[in-house]
Amino acid sequence: MDSPVKYTFDDFEVDLKAAELRRNGTRLKLQLQPFQVLVALLEKPREVVGREELRLRLWPEDTFVDFDHGLNTAMAKLRDVLGDSASRPRYIETIAKRGYRFNGEPKAVFPASRTEAAKAEVMAAAGAEVPPGNASPTDGTAIASPVASVDPALPQASRATARLLFTLCQIMYLIFYLCALFRLERLYQSAALAWHNAAHIVFYIYAVTAVVGVVVRLYLITATSFDYHLLEEKYRVLYPGLFLLDMLWALSPFLIADRIGIGLALGAVAALVYMPFAQRVLMKMTQRR
Repeated sequence: MDSPVKYTFDDFEVDLKAAELRRNGTRLKLQLQPFQVLVALLEKPREVVGREELRLRLWPEDTFVDFDHGLNTAMAKLRDVLGDSASRPRYIETIAKRGYRFNGEPKAVFPASRTEAAKAEVMAAAGAEVPPGNASPTDGTAIASPVASVDPALPQASRATARLLFTLCQIMYLIFYLCALFRLERLYQSAALAWHNAAHIVFYIYAVTAVVGVVVRLYLITATSFDYHLLEEKYRVLYPGLFLLDMLWALSPFLIADRIGIGLALGAVAALVYMPFAQRVLMKMTQRR
């Protein structure tokens, strides 16, 4: 039986011939030893791969090396590229005193037989419809099983649209923060009118969170613009803090209720309360293939 030429799981593609790891078609920087560890785990999904087995795979028997340090370093680099963590493993789980286990669902990609590929090319050249069983990709490979589909519960907008909308959300918050910082005296006056005795506390809370918010929003805008491959994992870590930040600023329309009216302020608050949930959905949509 032919050996696989690639493995795929989620958004990742492992090209064994080129020794490359890609995500959504983008090549990721990964050294050879972490790549070899990944391949060893993909060959035995949901099985424990022992540390000794990995040692023999990475280093010949006559090689003198600090194996534990080398393997731990390779595993740390691999997890970083995959956006995984040892404490909350999504793909690679550490089995104490034994080894590691890959918990994903990799799909093996095998080379298409020459007979089938040639037959498909002849039929395509003749203008005939190629049966599904005989169809083969242009790179001469055949996928053993289909890649898992995107969550059907997500809206069907394109990935580019989701990235644009997510970026616009960050720009909106950035404008809020900059406007508050630009006129700090007006921010204090608004806090005094809205919260009276708690004006000092409210003022400092909004001023400090505005500064923090500028940094966070600039990071999210930059990461989205450059299509940072670990953005979803970083956003998952940031989300609890972002949620509290967004809920705090969802109350900010009350600071200008004397100018826009309590009815419009309530409507703005309702819209801003919805924003953290909308951003989370958009972030998931940006990770689709």
